[in-house]
Amino acid sequence: MNKTKPFLKWAGSKYRYLDTILASLPAATRLIEPFTGSGAIFINSNYKNYLLAEQNNDLITLFHCLQSEGLQFIDYCEQLFSNYNNCAERYYQFREEFNQCQPSRQRAALFLYLNRHGYNGLCRYNQSGIYNVPFGRYRKPYFPRNEMTFFHEKCQKTIFLHSDFRQTFTLAKAGDIIYCDPPYVPLSASANFSSYTDKVFGETDQIELAQLAMLSANQGISVIISNHDTPFTRLHYQEANIISFPVKRFISCQATRRHSAQELLAVFRKK
Repeated sequence: MNKTKPFLKWAGSKYRYLDTILASLPAATRLIEPFTGSGAIFINSNYKNYLLAEQNNDLITLFHCLQSEGLQFIDYCEQLFSNYNNCAERYYQFREEFNQCQPSRQRAALFLYLNRHGYNGLCRYNQSGIYNVPFGRYRKPYFPRNEMTFFHEKCQKTIFLHSDFRQTFTLAKAGDIIYCDPPYVPLSASANFSSYTDKVFGETDQIELAQLAMLSANQGISVIISNHDTPFTRLHYQEANIISFPVKRFISCQATRRHSAQELLAVFRKK
């Protein structure tokens, strides 16, 4: 298949594993994603309708601006991508500006700038909701004009929603399919990153998501969940068909700790 990259850098992006994931998605009238992230699955799938949700309001605001304004917004964002702005001093000025402004066109453009200039594609907030990713020190950050244009054209009939996954599940109907890419269950006690917002996605949330998947499947709504392949996920996804596969992890700043891990797809269908 011809793969299209998302216009955002995103930790945990599913772009590298599209073939495996897309092969697990059955035919449906509409694809719903409660954890849209960079939108790699949306961009590379082919459904008639989409409902893309996220608890990260900055992401949804950016999608809305790109959806409604297209080229004008792309040009507006590109002004931030200059040699002058590619330094730590300007990065931290823009980060402070971002943290002080309300959801807006300006904040959306700054979010894209921070995403492309920040460290390792991370999106991270502290418990007060302050974006705190450090400067990435890239020689020349790429401006994703072509990828943004593609996204704009594809999303014209898409609904974007700032929503918790529980609320998003209530909007699904028989014949829909739900693909979930939640913050992953940690592989170890020290691997505790669990959210791209200021709200931690904990063990209770993981269990509730699995329960919602089972309930939805019984109502004729197929649900597919990506996660680490661990005893915890195996236990709570025991009603699903499990597809396990190896992946490479690139989040750690220490090259020696970037190693293979086992992921799974839990496919919940009506029995």
